[in-house]
Amino acid sequence: MLNRFRHIVEDMRGLIEDSRSASPFISDDRMTSENLYLLAVSGGVDSMCLADMWLRCFGAGSFAIAHCNFHLRGEESDSDESLVTEWAEKYGVLLHKVDFDTAGYASENGVSIEMAARELRYRWFGNLCLEYGYPAVVVAHHADDNAETLVLNMVRGAGLKGFTGMKPIAPLPSGLSFREPSGHCDSNERHCGQGVAIHILRPLLTFTRKQIEGHVFAWKVPYHEDSTNSSVEYRRNSIRHEVFPLFEKMNPSYVRTLNREMTYMSDASSIVEEWCRDRAREVIIPSAGFSYSQDDMSISIPALMAVPQWRYLLYYMMEPFGFNASVLESLENLLVSGRTVSGKRFESASHTILTGHDSIVVTLKPNVAKGFHEDDVMEVKGPGTYGFGGLKFCVEQIEWTADMPFKQPDGVLIFDSSALEFPFFCRKWRRGDWMIPLGMRGRKKISDLFTDLKYDLSDKRHAAMLVADPDGGSGQRVAAVLGVRQDDSMKVTDSTEKVIRIKVIR
Repeated sequence: MLNRFRHIVEDMRGLIEDSRSASPFISDDRMTSENLYLLAVSGGVDSMCLADMWLRCFGAGSFAIAHCNFHLRGEESDSDESLVTEWAEKYGVLLHKVDFDTAGYASENGVSIEMAARELRYRWFGNLCLEYGYPAVVVAHHADDNAETLVLNMVRGAGLKGFTGMKPIAPLPSGLSFREPSGHCDSNERHCGQGVAIHILRPLLTFTRKQIEGHVFAWKVPYHEDSTNSSVEYRRNSIRHEVFPLFEKMNPSYVRTLNREMTYMSDASSIVEEWCRDRAREVIIPSAGFSYSQDDMSISIPALMAVPQWRYLLYYMMEPFGFNASVLESLENLLVSGRTVSGKRFESASHTILTGHDSIVVTLKPNVAKGFHEDDVMEVKGPGTYGFGGLKFCVEQIEWTADMPFKQPDGVLIFDSSALEFPFFCRKWRRGDWMIPLGMRGRKKISDLFTDLKYDLSDKRHAAMLVADPDGGSGQRVAAVLGVRQDDSMKVTDSTEKVIRIKVIR
């Protein structure tokens, strides 16, 4: 198990450090830091196993620990903190600790306790990575966690993406509220700014809970059991204690089977996404245009029904407008019932579907703020102040000097002027848009970036894409999401002579 873990981590570190060395936002002193990786350790069996395995494979100088005390379980929470503190001191591992008033944060921000804890910890992890130069947060998600997530997604209905599972390497969630948390942190809070690639690593994702428990038992690793883990009041615990035992009776290797199937589904999802994008163009009524970020859309019913897989295509097209499974099921039943289709009405929180004799029309509700009303594409001819989609931004072209910081304030992006040349274009988001985020190696769909950022439908409508295409911005590779993220091909390097600096004016 240790050898396998070592190989997995070495492969992950190779990918991360390749992208890190190519990023101008990581300074030389951070590159030489001994404590490159930040392990999230709660004191439970999974995270203590992760810390022990990392220590045995790479030594105490290769990582630091981050521990959050959410103060949700009274003395148990304090006991977990003591355990992690003593373990770190015993082996000489750098430790970061933070206390959160999680219940107060949840109440103040109108979110669940679970979501509050998630926001608080990931924001803090990001701040630690920025302050100390850690390129990745290592978490202890394992194969059983992945299987539980799959079942949860199936029960609540999460579409094809819900069947793809967790990724071994993923970007740190970045669309978090940056209000100061209620609590005290023993390191300075700094917001995760754009331009710094911070990743989540899940090196235990191929290991089962039984294997993790076996390692902990064999090596006598100390850990604490969370008393709430035995309660079936929580959905994830109910799956673990009531559903999975039945699965195990049917297939003792069900965890590995489900994880293998999720890998296949992830590959299939990419294929289906491309297919849906192409078919959607064929069923959109041309006069209505083709842009999923518009307030209105019209679909030809005959063209839609001519597609053998029309049900999933309809789901794919309607999901961005907030229509749930029950609404879509009612619409599907209407289309195949033989009843009169015209004049039926379906609603989501923000949009209305009106059916005609041969069309499905999606319109924004009158009481919902409109999105863009400018032309779909705006040319940025040179330096100056521009407005687009309710955003105002300033464009400058300046000489790049050695004393200029690579790290820019929130809302500011800098580009090598030889990569982003005038004129470039500003337009709305279109389904299928993608970029290679700064410091990363692979493509990322802008729709997935929106998910990371927790954008709602209004946020998506107001997001502005910068594109370098000279044909009016019709290409799908995005140079930047204005004020938020930029493509790696646009980054400033040591050979940069001039930069284009774009600042969103609040």
